Parts: sequence; C-alpha cells; structure tokens
Amino acid sequence: MKLVVTVLARDEADVIDAQVAFHLNAGADFVIATDNNSQDGTTEILEAYERQGVLRLIREPTEGLRQGEWVTRMARLAAAEHGADWVINSDADEFWWPRGGSLKEVLGAVPGQYGIVQAFWRSFVPRPDDGQPFAERMTARLTQLAPINDPTSFYRPVVKVAHRGDPRVVVARGNHALGQSSFATLTTWHPVEVLHFPLRSRAQWMRKVELQGEAFTKHIERSGTGYHLKGYDALRDGRIEQQHASLVIDEAALERGLVDGSLVIDTRLRDALRALRAGKPLAFLAATQAEDAAYAVEGAVLSEAYTVRAQRRLDGLEQRVASLEQR
Repeated sequence: MKLVVTVLARDEADVIDAQVAFHLNAGADFVIATDNNSQDGTTEILEAYERQGVLRLIREPTEGLRQGEWVTRMARLAAAEHGADWVINSDADEFWWPRGGSLKEVLGAVPGQYGIVQAFWRSFVPRPDDGQPFAERMTARLTQLAPINDPTSFYRPVVKVAHRGDPRVVVARGNHALGQSSFATLTTWHPVEVLHFPLRSRAQWMRKVELQGEAFTKHIERSGTGYHLKGYDALRDGRIEQQHASLVIDEAALERGLVDGSLVIDTRLRDALRALRAGKPLAFLAATQAEDAAYAVEGAVLSEAYTVRAQRRLDGLEQRVASLEQR
C-alpha cells in the first residue's frame, strides 16, 4: 500500500517543516506540495525536501486562493503519477494522528467497500507567544462536550476526509468532503485525529487573515464565511490586535478550562516533534479505555453538530422556496 499526503501552503514557514517531517515519519510514503507565492522561507523548506526525493513541489504563482482546484490537482497526481492507494489532503496547520499504528496501518485496515474515511478535527487553542516554537507552547486542546454551530467560531466540530487514490477525484474546498465521488464513506469509525493549529502567533494570524480575506472578498472561490472573514473585518477596521488578544488563552483561562473540562492538555505533537529532532522513531500507541470513552462522547457531539447544520440548510432552502412561491 502507498500513502501520499498533499499540502497547500503560503507563508507557513513556522509550521511547514514540522508538518512534512511528521507525516513522512507517521506512515506517508511521499508528499506533494503546492506553494502559492510564499515570501517567508516556506519555498526553501519545501525545496530541501524535494532535493531529498520525498516531495514533489508545484510552484503556483497565481494570486488568490483556489484551494479546491489546487488540492484536486494534487490528489489526482497522487493517484495517476505516484500510485497512491490512499491520499490525505492536509492543510499546513494540520497533523494527521493515527489512533494506534501508523497512518498507513490504520488506513490499510479499512474494509474494501469503503473509500472515504472521516477524521476528527482537534483544535488547539492559541497561547501567549513567548518565542518558543508553536508545538512547545500550544499543548491545550478544546474538548467538544457540546456542539458549536457558530459559523464564525474556530472550534466548530468538523471532519476532514482521507480517500482512496482516484485520478478523477474532486476534492471540495477545505477537504471536508469529496465531490462527484462513487466512494462509500465509512461513518462509524474515525481512526485518525487531525491535530489542528490554526492560530500560532499574532503575525501568522494577521497574514493568514489578510490572504484569505482578500481571496474570499474577490470571490476567487465561494464567498467567505466564518472566522476568516470575521478576522478580515477586524483587520480592515484596525481591530486585529484586539481580536487576536481576545482569542489567546492565558494562564487564568487555561486553569478555568481544565477545571470545567472544556480544555485538556495534549502533548502528543510536542513530544513527537521532540522525538524527531532527537532522531527517534514515532510511536502511536493504542488508546486507553478512558480515552476511547471520551472519544466516543466527542463523536456523538460531532454527529449532532452535522445534524444541526443539515437542518439549518434545510430551513434555508424552505425559506428560499417560500420566497419564490410568493413571487
């Protein structure tokens, strides 16, 4: 079995080296990366992996975010030219963590009738920037004890998908689903968690907001929603520093979250990156019964959140139909 990871990056120098190194040591055989006009050293980091023969680098000079188009291109190349049996399409701030065994092992265990596996998005909260690498600081993670359905929230429970290789695949924007796919989705088992680090520093957040906000407002892809446009509004209004400060979890907020159960300490990525720096292999241990029980609770919350979203979409369609009938 061959596993290929794809990644789309622009100005992600603080995270991209760790991201590529992690996945190559977590079971991936190869990485396909698209670099979109990075100016901060991201390109040079990816070029170093390209020289090692473990990464194919696509230099995309086009301005504006065409995420769905570019990720679809990489996913098709993974199958057609690199022989991928499974493909993971990852963002630069995501680390796909297998629950026992390597990524290749858990995906290899998927029954043959299924071609799409859903993975939990596990969001780590921003912490004060003391100059240390993001993984050393960001060891507090949100627990999903109840569904968050605010479209402007970082922390809405969502899934990402891994899929079998297909040279005709269409990847939806954000990699939350496939479009026009005949693959059946395995909905009852989530063998991979996606450790997500979207807000790592003030400078990184400001740059991300600027790039994505401009792309969305120019309608390069569908119009933007959620926290990116909320951040872009703050940037345009001169409130971005205040917005960033309101999102950072200080020591007092951390203690409150640990007490009420909304936050947990999760050092898995920090420890994995330390191991890689020390030249040690990664080990993915099977979950304990207590961890599996907590995971099942969050799985139920995830299902509830998607049910709520489906109902909201249905309500919206009914309103549109009623409006058309009145006309």
